Amino acid sequence: MTQEMVIAIAENAVFTVLIVSGPLLLVALISGLIVSIFQATTSIQEQTLAFVPKIVAVLVALIFFGPFMISRMTDYFYGILNNLVRFIG
Repeated sequence: MTQEMVIAIAENAVFTVLIVSGPLLLVALISGLIVSIFQATTSIQEQTLAFVPKIVAVLVALIFFGPFMISRMTDYFYGILNNLVRFIG
């Protein structure tokens, strides 16, 4: 196993993690921004108001993006297992 192969595997792993976690992080960011703007305009500083909409938004996004996320993860895992002989020796 060469250094280039290890770097390629690590690069692919990082890219897969970014692609899989990106939609949920983006939804959490947008919902947090909306809640923050709402709190700033109404002067409501309730701590739980910031978390509940984000949790609900992320759960809804997980329902929509779940199949895509699982397919990307299984494709990556399938690729690792298929090339395992090449990686070991």
